[in-house]
Amino acid sequence: MAASTKAVSLFKRTLALSPPRGPPRALGRLRGGGRRVQQQQRGGVAAAAAPPAPPPSAPRLQPPPRTPLCPQDSLGRGLRTCYRYLNQTSRSFAAVIQALDGELRHAVCIFYLVLRALDTIEDDMSISLDVKVPMLHEFHSYLYQPEWKYMESKEKDRQVLEDFPTISMEFRNLSKVYQEVISDICHKMGVGMAEFLEKKVDSQHEWDKYCHYVAGLVGIGLSRLFSASELEDPIVGQDTELANSMGLFLQKTNIIRDYLEDQLEGREFWPREVWSRYAKKLSDLAKPENIDMAVQCLNELITNALHHVPDVLTYLSRLKNQSVFNFCAIPQVMAIATLAACYNNKQVFRGVVKIRKGQAVTLMMDATNIQAVKAIMYQYVEEIYQKIPSTDPSSNKTQQVIASIRAMSLPGGPMASRHHYSPIYLSCAMLLAALSWQYLSTITKATEEYVQAGEN
Repeated sequence: MAASTKAVSLFKRTLALSPPRGPPRALGRLRGGGRRVQQQQRGGVAAAAAPPAPPPSAPRLQPPPRTPLCPQDSLGRGLRTCYRYLNQTSRSFAAVIQALDGELRHAVCIFYLVLRALDTIEDDMSISLDVKVPMLHEFHSYLYQPEWKYMESKEKDRQVLEDFPTISMEFRNLSKVYQEVISDICHKMGVGMAEFLEKKVDSQHEWDKYCHYVAGLVGIGLSRLFSASELEDPIVGQDTELANSMGLFLQKTNIIRDYLEDQLEGREFWPREVWSRYAKKLSDLAKPENIDMAVQCLNELITNALHHVPDVLTYLSRLKNQSVFNFCAIPQVMAIATLAACYNNKQVFRGVVKIRKGQAVTLMMDATNIQAVKAIMYQYVEEIYQKIPSTDPSSNKTQQVIASIRAMSLPGGPMASRHHYSPIYLSCAMLLAALSWQYLSTITKATEEYVQAGEN
């Protein structure tokens, strides 16, 4: 089973506010192993019921100050092309990247496109394994080969491979400290993807390892970029355990939510060690006669994912820069809302579970400081707690992990925020950026169609 698209899954899927767009799925999946032997996830976050009222401890938001957006007309031709590719492959993530401060914005844009290109190779089932495996292992070296490109891909996002010289040129234009991070993560991820190409996830340890390759490494890479930019302290990039948990929480949420979609496309990402206690085959969980056992399996995996929340809160409490905080916090609150919607929910095995667009926007606007995020986490774990069946085999473990999250989320808990962030100005910027990109892409498409019509 492949590990690719999930890498971008962290990037791409976690921030999507609308239903999956189809083939591209995703930061990124954040996608998961595309048509390839296995993969999963798609953009879009799940939900069902209206969110519970926020706890009284949630901080009030204040009027937003002005914030600069990424001025596309001031960029060179290569960077403009890169941002266009970013918008084409992940519209939601494009908006979030543009809200990042300074040169970090460009570094993350290139990081995303490099991983998208790597993911596209891994996801392309038309490439034979004897060709694909060496490419995955060596892909990081292509960043320093100005003429390298791949013209044989059949994937939807093949433009990032066909015009890889533009991406690699902008990569080489980055500061050396950014280049080292991107190249290193690309190398490690390519090796991990190759390892899981024909390997299924059996144990919970392998589940963590798979999620590390496709999402944890993204979290680690981003954290190192944050520190390299000096917008964050060195500890943010050095503490790889916390950064890894940030990615694992998102990826596990995607995998849990996308059970039915992955089954329909022949992909399996739930660990055998868990599901084999509830069914003979993973696909059996979708059968109506097995629904009770299926929900118990679902609840056990959600409980597993919740164990990453304390690390998430600790990581977010260390961040100083507002744009970085929003960039990191929004996917995490989307994920906890998704898990609350999925918990003990039979619909996971019958269709799509998504959070509403309005709920997603509210989360984006609220998740701008650590106290607000703690309040949101508290709110949704309380929602899960209220739904724990007394007969559920995992009920005790679920209650225990929720108790630990509560302790960290309550005012005066063991983890205190070092910084108080200004309110929602960057959230507004993200929404404005998203609308701008949508408008720009619409105009561009219309122009291209008009030119093509004239040529014909």
